[in-house]
Amino acid sequence: MPLLVNGARVDLAQPTRDMIRAYPYLEEKAKLLRSRPAQIVEPKGLLYVQQREFAVTTPKDGSVSILGSDDATTCHIVVLRHTGSGATCLTHCDGSDTEAEVSLIMSSVKSFSNSTGCGRLEVHLVGGFNDDRQLSQKLTNQLLRAFDLQPEDVHLVTFCVTELNDREEQDIHFPIIYGIAVNVKTAEIFPATFPEKGPDEDLRSAHVLTGAPLTNIYDAKTEQLRIGPYFWGPFPHVDFWLEQDDAEILQNLSTSPLAEPPHFVSHIRSTLTFLKEHPFPSRSLFPDRKPRIYKKNEEGLWEQVYSDKI
Repeated sequence: MPLLVNGARVDLAQPTRDMIRAYPYLEEKAKLLRSRPAQIVEPKGLLYVQQREFAVTTPKDGSVSILGSDDATTCHIVVLRHTGSGATCLTHCDGSDTEAEVSLIMSSVKSFSNSTGCGRLEVHLVGGFNDDRQLSQKLTNQLLRAFDLQPEDVHLVTFCVTELNDREEQDIHFPIIYGIAVNVKTAEIFPATFPEKGPDEDLRSAHVLTGAPLTNIYDAKTEQLRIGPYFWGPFPHVDFWLEQDDAEILQNLSTSPLAEPPHFVSHIRSTLTFLKEHPFPSRSLFPDRKPRIYKKNEEGLWEQVYSDKI
């Protein structure tokens, strides 16, 4: 009931580099994944997952065919899939509570797979790099241990993390892959970028910045994206942070300032502005204590559904 590679239990007492040497096929697979150019994934049929969010669905889903996430520097993107039911979960982990998060995504996939007699659970880990603070390595180790603690067998199939996802340029380290997508119908996993990260991008980012736990954002049975209700109080020193220049924001609000994508600071500013505008979301965003609900329209794009139409 541990974490397995090629049917054998992974020895987590050894350093990760020794584990990689013990399973050369994992390194080959990571090399193959790294060599693929990032595909631009358009919004049609896409469910984008932000940091500390997860979504699970099955190949029967008529609305969502792609799950994806990006902007991972020290974070890791995790795909957990049951080969029998095809139930697939994607999450974007940052090390905030890894053991609880892994239990949550395991339960979410199993809830769609309990009636399936055949198949196995497979996990794919992508993200991180050789960062100065070794946050990526710490998260890699946390995820391996958390999956190894599960009562079910979990098969590690893709391992493209930390040193296997690292490139160096003028003595500065960067991730090679910042984002991935998984095709729920075919199980293909590929490097990806996403022009659209909505709906409610700022609201969802604000939820994370105020210390949210890992949150399920999708109901596959109704094919609805459900955001909130989220509650927080006034963000500390929001005016101070909004007055800072880009370099200060990058240095103080990133885990890896030198490796962030170019839009990191504008994204943080937008989120901080949103938090300033909505210091009490219970009043301005969720007065009725109900989630903001979206469904895919005929064009495959998210469209808000109002309560009288649900």
